[in-house]
Amino acid sequence: MRVATLTMNPAIDGACEAEAVFPTHKIRTHDERYDPGGGGINVARVLARMGHASSLGAVEVIYLAGGATGALLDELLDQHGLDRHRIAIRDHTRQSLAVYERSSGKEFRFVPDGPLVAEGEWQAAFDHVAGFDHGWLVASGSLPRGVPVDFYARVAAALAGRDVRVVVDTSGPALAAALEQGGLYLVKPSQGEFETLIGRKLTDAQAVGEAAMEMVRSGKAAHVAVSMGHEGAVLAHAGGVIVRPALDVPVKSATGAGDSFVGGMVHGFLRGEDAAGAFRWGMAAGTAAVMSPGTDLCHPEAVRQMWEALGHE
Repeated sequence: MRVATLTMNPAIDGACEAEAVFPTHKIRTHDERYDPGGGGINVARVLARMGHASSLGAVEVIYLAGGATGALLDELLDQHGLDRHRIAIRDHTRQSLAVYERSSGKEFRFVPDGPLVAEGEWQAAFDHVAGFDHGWLVASGSLPRGVPVDFYARVAAALAGRDVRVVVDTSGPALAAALEQGGLYLVKPSQGEFETLIGRKLTDAQAVGEAAMEMVRSGKAAHVAVSMGHEGAVLAHAGGVIVRPALDVPVKSATGAGDSFVGGMVHGFLRGEDAAGAFRWGMAAGTAAVMSPGTDLCHPEAVRQMWEALGHE
């Protein structure tokens, strides 16, 4: 099946290591790397690594990019062998940075707001995806300045009634608007994002599952997966609620873990798995991602190892 990912606010994701992070003085860094990033692009990278770009179906990356940094993003995407559709903007593509502090084992992440996008630019992105009539559309990541907060909701409304499974992974008002539109196939907020969405704290996985199930019953999303960090994750769907504890693994970087989770779940569904099976793949990919340094995301071998370790539901 055709799979397209939409990234309205992509980034050149830089990662490096430093012995210690402190103010004023120069901080010498080591092991620098740069990857194409942003929610949808990261999901596409995961799907490509799991074999979908070659053997199981095409993956198209749709993204906004501009300036000198936009040209670098194009180059990085080509290095990853991703089929891309660039929508040009005047402003510059953002650059993020993750610094791993060796002395403490902590990671510091610096993430800019992103460019200012003109109406004609975001409208071009909308027009491109509004023409889809089958397959998957994974709309993932934040919305840059200038893009209407209900952009993902407009996309979902345009695709309603077609043979398109719409996945949305964002937060705040953009997620609220998309869910208000309804008809989504999958959403994956973190627990904090989910609590902000519903306006109350949730004490445990059971409470998370009950709240997520209310969302499923209302028709807002067929699958609601809530990641809970070291406490695991919860999935609500028509068949009920599934709670899975987290695996105890060494954590090197949280960058891209949520995107890997989404990519893993889509991978599972594309394999023909049911909701429980896709959820298992999502958790495996998310867990494998935190084991990779910097912006490296998950690797297939590690994903399969985590998949085996999770066992069957």
